Amino acid sequence: MAERPPISKLVVLATGGTGGHVFPAEALAGELEARGVPFALVTDSRGRQWQGALARRPIHYIHSASPSGSLAKRLQALLLLGLGLFDAWRALGRLSPAAVVGFGGYASVPTMIAARLRRMPAMVHEQNAVLGRANRLVLGGVSKVATSFARTRFVDDRAYLVGNPVREPVRALRGSTYRAPGPDRVIDLLAFGGSQGAASFSQVIPEAILSLPQAMRARLRIVQQCRPEDLEKVRARYEKANIVAELAPFFADLPQRLAGAHLVIGRSGASTVAELATIGRPSILVPYPYAADDHQTANARAFEAAGACIVIPHAEFTAPALAGHLRALFEAPERMSVMAAAARAAGRPDAASRLADLVIGVAA
Repeated sequence: MAERPPISKLVVLATGGTGGHVFPAEALAGELEARGVPFALVTDSRGRQWQGALARRPIHYIHSASPSGSLAKRLQALLLLGLGLFDAWRALGRLSPAAVVGFGGYASVPTMIAARLRRMPAMVHEQNAVLGRANRLVLGGVSKVATSFARTRFVDDRAYLVGNPVREPVRALRGSTYRAPGPDRVIDLLAFGGSQGAASFSQVIPEAILSLPQAMRARLRIVQQCRPEDLEKVRARYEKANIVAELAPFFADLPQRLAGAHLVIGRSGASTVAELATIGRPSILVPYPYAADDHQTANARAFEAAGACIVIPHAEFTAPALAGHLRALFEAPERMSVMAAAARAAGRPDAASRLADLVIGVAA
């Protein structure tokens, strides 16, 4: 006879629509599904694009918006959030969940407030080293805060360190071995930063690479994410210097690219840091300066404190600064091996399982 699930009533997952919030929600959904725990998703219209376990269960859509921009836009957002609270109140009344789990993003706020008003057990998961604004808004109604970093700003004694769940293709590469490049061997360099990082990366990284000694440049094999409008310009610069480079606006196989890299240059979003830690790769991180509450700097500094990366603040991200770090690392590859080991030690591949344990505890 199959083992009975630990709880019979379902768990509601409430999340915003951006990747940083969606990935851990998807990971938890997969873990709950594997354990036979029913769940449902409450989100805004962006939830229609999701796949995996989240897409195999009912999705309940509510109104939401981010209260930013002009006064008119903020007022409109508050109205939509009010409508979302009404939507969420009705949805939770129909679903009668054992627990509600929020993952941040303003789309999660109405559901978490509705859970508090209905006195339902609730908790949140925070991906960054700074508790996000949406999660701070609903903090009064939760019993536990699952964190991804050992120290997370704005969290009290309700914090439980579980880590930041990553996608299955990333977890599958946990066992990939890191080997630093030997003398005169190829150096695989991966650079990616999304739309918010690729603009400055397209200018600074080629300039830094071209300033390296010729013998060092000849060893490089570069994979770099570029905005479509920057592709030809960056490609021309590398080709003129006879540098092997693969450029694209998006890499569908990014986990495999991470595993194959000797060094990574990137931003320090929560998912990026978690994936670097899970696979165990050394990195140079340039925090995106306009992230809310400067949470990317907090993420990067926490990772740096573990010995896993080098941090270059965005204001100091210049070609000479980057070239200096690259030269130092390539001349002493054993440093990259130490950083890779530190990154791997900081990884928590069981984060989804630990989060599911916490959720079931709250529900029970």
